Amino acid sequence: MSLQATIAKLLLKLPDSLLLRLSGGKPLELGGRTLDPRFQFMMTGAKAQPAMSSLTPQEARAASAGGLAMFADKPEPGVSWEDAAIKASDGHQIPVRIYRPDNQDSGAPMMVYYHFGGGVIGDLETCHVFCTMIAKAAKCPVLSVDYRLAPEHQFPAGLEDCIDAYDWALRNARKYGAPAGVATIGDDSMGGNFSAVVAQEMVRERKPVPLLQLLIYPATDIDREFPSYQTYGETYPLNADTMRWFMEQYIPEGQDRADVRLSPAREAYLEKLPQAIIATAGFDPLVDDGAAYAQLLRKAGVKVSYKCYDSLAHGFTAFTGVVPAARRACEEIVSLVAEAYKSFEIDED
Repeated sequence: MSLQATIAKLLLKLPDSLLLRLSGGKPLELGGRTLDPRFQFMMTGAKAQPAMSSLTPQEARAASAGGLAMFADKPEPGVSWEDAAIKASDGHQIPVRIYRPDNQDSGAPMMVYYHFGGGVIGDLETCHVFCTMIAKAAKCPVLSVDYRLAPEHQFPAGLEDCIDAYDWALRNARKYGAPAGVATIGDDSMGGNFSAVVAQEMVRERKPVPLLQLLIYPATDIDREFPSYQTYGETYPLNADTMRWFMEQYIPEGQDRADVRLSPAREAYLEKLPQAIIATAGFDPLVDDGAAYAQLLRKAGVKVSYKCYDSLAHGFTAFTGVVPAARRACEEIVSLVAEAYKSFEIDED
């Protein structure tokens, strides 16, 4: 661990009262919610750093990777992983990481996981610890996907990689001790956009629909800015300016943002979608988006488990090493996944 990371982790172990004293003297309250003191401390420090929108995508990736590495927890014990590459439908290679728990249940389907990053930043390390948590709790293999990023590869390149990875999981799950022909999907943030679209694409194409969609602070309506963009527009680590910058990189000029492959909340027919676990963060420009999609699914008759973690900020799955409340939230989320897995009825023939 670097000296900077060590210092950051030590500071974040200070009592709440002292962290608040170092972060303006009083708790940050917005929209009826109170921010976790550790996120408030990090947000105060982030104000001295350049805005992500002022960086090149390459600089943003490096800065994000370095910052997140300081806040990551240790991977779950009892889970192993291997890096590999799978062949996309157009022939290019998609890097992936495959996790397997020591306590794997042979009847538990593989989960395909898509990391956060606005379609611009992030990689296999971004969700590494959280994927080990899912694998251990649900007793299932997890396929983490390093999809192509914008602006080098704009929409729909990353989405196509996600669809190809899901199709690959259906065909190859048995090699990793899971039932063939079925899978679940999971994600956070832009990965949530991909998961929502993948589930809908499977319905539209009459292919095997995921048994479960885990959507964590998802972006589901790219063509709309909800009121939370104003209320939580200056939060950390995601603010409204950064979200807009992500979409400028990701979406080609002239592309209709209401396209259901960009804004899955605009899909009119949601009735055949799988059950969903949706979790949002209170201090997040996307909090209203996730809540609205949960409501749309419920109205369509889809089983939905929804919870907002009011004191947490966007990206909390990557902060389990320094924010105890984030760790507890992730533990609760993976326990919901494990519970959902118990309800699956899979014909392994």
